[in-house]
Amino acid sequence: MKKPFLLLAALLPVCATLNPSSARPDTATPNIILVMPDDVGVGDYACLGNPIIHTPTVDRFKKEGLTFTQFHVSPTCSPCRSALMSGRHEFKNGVTHTIHERERMSLTTFTLAQMLKSAGYTTGIFGKWHLGDEEAYRPENRGFDEVYIHGGGGIGQTYPGSCGDAPGNTNIDPALWHNGKFEKTKGYCTDLFFGQAIKWMDATRTAKQPFFAYIPLNAAHGPHVVPEEYYKQYRGKPGVKEETAKFFGMVENIDTNLGVLLHQLAAWGIADNTLVIYFTGDNGGTAGTGICNGGLRGGKGTPYQGGTRATAFFRWPAGKIPAGAECDALSAHIDIFPTLADITGAKLSDAVRQQVEGRSLVPLLTNPQAVWPDRTLVHHVGRWGKGTAADSKYRNCAIQNTRFTLVKNSELYDLKADPGETTNVIAEHADVVARLRMAYAKWWDEVQPLLVNENAVGPKINPMKELYWKQFGGGPDAKLLQRMDPQSKSTAEGADEAAGKKQRRKMKQP
Repeated sequence: MKKPFLLLAALLPVCATLNPSSARPDTATPNIILVMPDDVGVGDYACLGNPIIHTPTVDRFKKEGLTFTQFHVSPTCSPCRSALMSGRHEFKNGVTHTIHERERMSLTTFTLAQMLKSAGYTTGIFGKWHLGDEEAYRPENRGFDEVYIHGGGGIGQTYPGSCGDAPGNTNIDPALWHNGKFEKTKGYCTDLFFGQAIKWMDATRTAKQPFFAYIPLNAAHGPHVVPEEYYKQYRGKPGVKEETAKFFGMVENIDTNLGVLLHQLAAWGIADNTLVIYFTGDNGGTAGTGICNGGLRGGKGTPYQGGTRATAFFRWPAGKIPAGAECDALSAHIDIFPTLADITGAKLSDAVRQQVEGRSLVPLLTNPQAVWPDRTLVHHVGRWGKGTAADSKYRNCAIQNTRFTLVKNSELYDLKADPGETTNVIAEHADVVARLRMAYAKWWDEVQPLLVNENAVGPKINPMKELYWKQFGGGPDAKLLQRMDPQSKSTAEGADEAAGKKQRRKMKQP
């Protein structure tokens, strides 16, 4: 398999506080890198039990830092990114879906990038944003100085309204949005995102600026368009279909790129003062669950543990994070905001403190066995039909504490005794059920006023396509634009998608 840079280079706690810690590691303000693949599950890494995949970088990275084994994300893409960026449950940012304007993060939300900028960092995003493609919602207006992304939820994907990518795009040679304009590229998407991130980090460290590099990849989200040389090694493996082989190839390519990044940090001499955080994925598993799902039930788009459990790795040598250690404290993506605020000493306004619901992980980073009071996390798939939010209270939801999870208000599982959620014990723990139901009802009432996107109407033309056409020409004429229904795809968009399919057929890709 090609080494990409040899070529390129040449869930909410119902009641929680920000919980700033006096145990902050005694070191200079670190650079911060957060890498998060898309649609990759806890069972898609060799070090976590997958018998087929080759992930030597993550396997080694696990030994070099601290592993959070009971770490949770959201059931799907936009919700996870919203919770990560805000430190609170995604519904409180108005994000209840991945399309239909319900992927747009509320403009009143103060973002992780804005917080780090207030602490003196320069910030960059490289990959998948998926929190709004209209101008006000894009990352350049939400705290990011350097922006190198695709549009919509996947490269080449477009839905009615505002969520969509450049016309005819594909993972190979994509057109990418870079600091206010599109750039036509050559190469594979993951190689390009890591390559630009490394280039930008080199410039910022040379300028002696602390940086936050957010690398939320589109891989290994479908469509699984990937060069054959990246996945052919998985063909013919037991139980591996062609799509699974491509998926595994995309994951291995992420691992290879991560290795190049970590090597570069060492070559620059900044590895010791760079906190690197790696999530196994942004939601539960997808194409790889048939091979290994970590013993969990469910996957992406479900409220079971297989839909929300991830693993998070933290490495920061100078910060005295213990190497090779594990922590089983109940933790989540909403904890990243307060953790980084704690580490960087960011001064938060009262309004931001009210926004953030997660807990600082700093006490656990320095001592994985530190006291960690029990908490509750809420998981909800959302994705209900338009106008049916009020009727979806118990649809695809779960509320859990360290030991129990109550799913859909009717299934209770003892996660300590039964992590695979195979036996419903709701009849045996009436007191537990009552407490969890009460906490969930309180949470549901709290989020209702904040569901700001439920009746939003999208633009008649996808904003990223419109920007692309303005820059390079093409697209529908004015008369066609006037006739377009915002709930249907335009003729031009349909033509672009057809062109993209034709291009993928030429490359023998789906």
